[in-house]
Amino acid sequence: MDPTQSRDSIIENLKDAGCDDATIAGFLSHLDCGQMVLAEKLLRQHRRCLLECLHDDQKRIDCLDYLIYQMKKPPQE
Repeated sequence: MDPTQSRDSIIENLKDAGCDDATIAGFLSHLDCGQMVLAEKLLRQHRRCLLECLHDDQKRIDCLDYLIYQMKKPPQE
């Protein structure tokens, strides 16, 4: 972790990444105790959650794309 990075900027970054208050508090607690492995684990868990949401949203987009594709096809006789 960059020692010049302020606590406020770390919190802002975590908020921008969509971390909830519990995740932020846990991360800062681990950071304060020098438990970098546990702090990183929290970030990786949140990242995994975001990625799962992204994949779920991609499936929904694919469904809509398929429906749009079907609507544009000429009717079959």
